Amino acid sequence: MAEKEELIQMRWHSRGGQGAKTACDFFTQVAISEGKYSQAFPEYGPERSGAPMRSYTRVSSQPIKLHSAVYTPSVLIIVDPTLIGPVNVLDGLPEDGTIIINTGLTPQEARKKYSIEGYRIFTVDATTISLDELGRPIPNMPMVAALVKATGLVQLDNVVDGLRKTFSGKFGKDVVEKNVNAINRAYKEVKGEDA
Repeated sequence: MAEKEELIQMRWHSRGGQGAKTACDFFTQVAISEGKYSQAFPEYGPERSGAPMRSYTRVSSQPIKLHSAVYTPSVLIIVDPTLIGPVNVLDGLPEDGTIIINTGLTPQEARKKYSIEGYRIFTVDATTISLDELGRPIPNMPMVAALVKATGLVQLDNVVDGLRKTFSGKFGKDVVEKNVNAINRAYKEVKGEDA
């Protein structure tokens, strides 16, 4: 995917408390550590836990001059699939766009359930993985792993190394290693299809 486009724009759909802003910022740090240009920022509605929110990520091999919301993403990361329907999450996504959904469904089942035609769909049960590995329903790092698998924009090893460097002082080794386990498991469990 990275070879086809100079600027990759991503839009994350989640609810407050699911860690999408942290994931968005973290993914950007990893991209920058690999020598790419990247930016990340959230867009909040009512700032409370459980409220729908969007976050944006851009990655490029050239300096990024855009500083607006992402209106035409090439990748959608849907952290909370209950937003599909009430929110037009597909708005602006081109026909060859990629959708990554946090669900236990296969891509084919998700396509049918959510009436999605076209696009490339990837699924991963990030909530179950986070519950199993962390004991809490915070699916952000498993979704980062799914993004890595679906796009190849950054290397998984750099994600794991970056996680250890970035979060060890804040959360401690045990929590960080549980997140590493969640990332590695999610990367292996991503299911994909070509539309």
